[in-house]
Amino acid sequence: MVMTAESQFHILAVDDSVIDRKWIEKLLKTSSFQVTVVDSVSKALEFLGLHEAEQKNHHQEIKVNLIITDYSMPGMTGYDLLRKIKESKSLKDIPVVIMSSENIPSRINRCLEEGTEDFFMKPVQLSDVNRLRPHLLGWRTLVDV
Repeated sequence: MVMTAESQFHILAVDDSVIDRKWIEKLLKTSSFQVTVVDSVSKALEFLGLHEAEQKNHHQEIKVNLIITDYSMPGMTGYDLLRKIKESKSLKDIPVVIMSSENIPSRINRCLEEGTEDFFMKPVQLSDVNRLRPHLLGWRTLVDV
């Protein structure tokens, strides 16, 4: 089996909506990414080893190259997850992309100021997924190669 460069990238997708979660998983897998999906910020934190009950003794074993998260979720929001990632010494360099069905400029700006790499409007499209590649490669481009 031939491994493409994209299949080596692991993306953590976080969304409380089962429909949106399955859709983003399908788009990412169609683009040959390895995908882990969870339905809440607390499960994402647990997966990443940042859950407060485990924070003292847990080290991240699974490499995640990018996190894509819904903004509006019960309990903690995607913005809360972004802040926790950026506050973590071991995870702060992982790119985070936030998606939302609500086009609220102040929310988008706040997320961008806090360090999100991009903000996607739902429903996410394949063209949006293609915009993830530069973030995964650690560089940005203004033109498609």
